[in-house]
Formats: sequence, C-alpha cells, structure tokens
Amino acid sequence: VQLQASGGGLVQAGGSLRLSCAASGRTFSNYLMAWFRQAPGKEREFVAALSWGGGSTYYADSVSGRATLSRDNTKKNTVYLQMNSLKPEDTAVYYCAAKQYGVEVRVPTAYTYWGQGTQVTVSS
Repeated sequence: VQLQASGGGLVQAGGSLRLSCAASGRTFSNYLMAWFRQAPGKEREFVAALSWGGGSTYYADSVSGRATLSRDNTKKNTVYLQMNSLKPEDTAVYYCAAKQYGVEVRVPTAYTYWGQGTQVTVSS
C-alpha cells in the first residue's frame, strides 16, 4: 500500500489549500482514510477522516467548519482535504494515513499505512 500526499505550501492567514492523498496497492472499500498533522515540538494530532465505503466523515474540533474531506474513486483512489480560513496554528506537516475501518478513528497509532507528509505553512 502506498499513500502519496501532496498540495502543501505557504499561504497567508485566511487563505485556502487543498491537500491530496493518492492511495494505491489494494482495495480500500472497508478502509478509513485520515489526515493527521504534526507541528514542531508537538505530538501528531488527528485532523479528519473519511470512511471510504460509507462516506462518513470525522473532523477534529480545531478544524470543524473549516475543513472538508472528499474522495474521487476515479482518480487513483484520491482523498482531498480542503482547508479554508487557515490560521497560523494550522502550520504543520500534514500526513495521510489509512487503516481498516473500526474504532479509534482519531488515534495515530491505530493506523497501519502512512504517507510521507506535506508541509503547510500559514503566515500571519
């Protein structure tokens, strides 16, 4: 299984970014696809997750209302994270991850597969 994250960059506060995670190597119909982020000196934290089969979505309180997850089954099993109204505290390396659907949606150690990360920097 390979997860390829992309779409990070430098953006001003209030701006938007769309992160992409292209998944390959297996069928993901019963998988959870998630985004985590890690800022310097901080623990990796949950951002959002999507149930590939059912389409359910989960968001951290810190991004709820500003983030939207979507999927594109026709484009190499790609999951998108649209982030709006970005804040300097959103600055972090963003990682996509995947695991079989189940409990512990928000726990990074529960995830089996990880992408390489993409840097998001929000300037004030």
